This record gives sequence, C-alpha cells and structure tokens, in this order.
Amino acid sequence: RATAAKRVNARTHTLATMALCMSTSASVAKVARPAVRASAEEKPASVPRRVTNALAAAALSASVALAGPVSSANAEIRLPPLDPDPERCERAFVGNTIGQANAVSDRILDLRQCNYVDKDLSTKTLSGALMVDSTFKGANMTEVVMSKAYAVNADFTGANFTNAVVDRVTFDGANLSNANFFNAVITGATFDGTNLAGAQFEEALIGKEDVKKLCENPTLEDETRFQVGCRN
Repeated sequence: RATAAKRVNARTHTLATMALCMSTSASVAKVARPAVRASAEEKPASVPRRVTNALAAAALSASVALAGPVSSANAEIRLPPLDPDPERCERAFVGNTIGQANAVSDRILDLRQCNYVDKDLSTKTLSGALMVDSTFKGANMTEVVMSKAYAVNADFTGANFTNAVVDRVTFDGANLSNANFFNAVITGATFDGTNLAGAQFEEALIGKEDVKKLCENPTLEDETRFQVGCRN
C-alpha cells in the first residue's frame, strides 16, 4: 500500500508539473503574440517610407533629365529655332537688362548669323547670347559682359575685348585670331578648336582652369603663351 501511495503521489506530482508547464507556455504564448502582431503592424508603416524615398529619387532623376545632358566637349547642344523677329540682330546694340550675371532674361538674345563687322558693341550686356556663325570682325567689344554666351564657330578676328567680362563663354570652333583681351576677365570659357593665333591677353585675369585650356590650344604661340601664363 505504501508503494502504491508513493506511485500515486509521483503521478500526481508529474501531472501537476505538466499542467504548470502547459499553463506557463500558454502565458508565454499570450505575451508573445502581441509582439508578433506589433511587428506585423509595423511592416505596413515601413512601406510608405520606401515608396516615398523611391518617389523622391525618381523626382530627382527627372529633374536632372529635364536640366539637360551633362556638359562635355562632345555634348550636342540643341538650340531653338532662329528668332523670326527681323530686327533680332539689332538687339545686340541694346543687350540684355535682366539677370545679367546668370544670363537669365525674358527673351533669348538670338544673334546667330548676324553681321557686326567693325560695329561698336562696347559696354553692352550680351549675357546668354546665341552667337553661332556670327561675325564680329574688328568689332569694338570693350567692357562687354558675355556671361554664358554661346559663340560656336563665330568670327571675332581682330575684335577688341579690353576690360570685357568673358564668363563661361563657349568659343569652340570660333576664330579669335588677333583679338585683344587686354585686362579682360576670363573664367569658365571653352576654347576647343578655337583659332587663337595672334590673340593678346596682356594683364588679363584668367582662371586657373582657363589657363590650362588655353595653353593646350596649339594656335597659342610665343609671347601670347607668356601672357596667358603657360609654363612651357
């Protein structure tokens, strides 16, 4: 009987222990479930953030695309059609009066294919002007402001740029032979394929990168290289 009683007590103790374990597991499960639910509820909140970031990146990419291609020596620039205004070439004698430094104006200063041989354009602001295929042979451009002008293939033979501000001007393929840049300020300009034979840069203030570009031009020779600051 004593042995049987011990067995019954052992079984009772085992059952009690199992019940306690089951009760503890159930309690742990109940406590854990809200954590799982909370984690599940947090996931949807993170989706909008990812979507927002994606939209922001897409907007940034779109803005870069709308701003145009990255500038380079071989980049193709798409220009607008010629201004149909029959007096458009005469606007050079008035120049721009809005946004002089940044070449921002209410109207494009379209001087393409215009003839200014020996004309007096001194002190005019020609910021943002389109000068492609125009001729300025012997023109007086003293103290002219040419910020962001686009003068590809233009002819400036013998033009006088004394005290002029030549800022971010594209002179690619232009003819600047015998042009005079005495005391001019030259910054951010490009001279790819430009004819600089006989050009003068005495006392000109030339940006470091501009000096490098000018010195790489094979038409820049002798005394002119010394004026620009070429090392060889």
